[in-house]
Amino acid sequence: MTRGWESGRRLHDCIVHLEIIRDKIWIHEDGLEDGIGSDLLRAGIPKNKIVLGFHPPEVRSFT
Repeated sequence: MTRGWESGRRLHDCIVHLEIIRDKIWIHEDGLEDGIGSDLLRAGIPKNKIVLGFHPPEVRSFT
């Protein structure tokens, strides 16, 4: 998360939002430069256990 103040305005933003649902990791928000999905794959998480929840359901099967 980022938080703080800029030009008198409060900043509060979620950079990465992950959720474990059943046996899968859902990525709801991914604001990292290289993407958190890449990190999960390098950590040994299989692709079929990662859901790109920020894509509409009809598109997810292609990502």
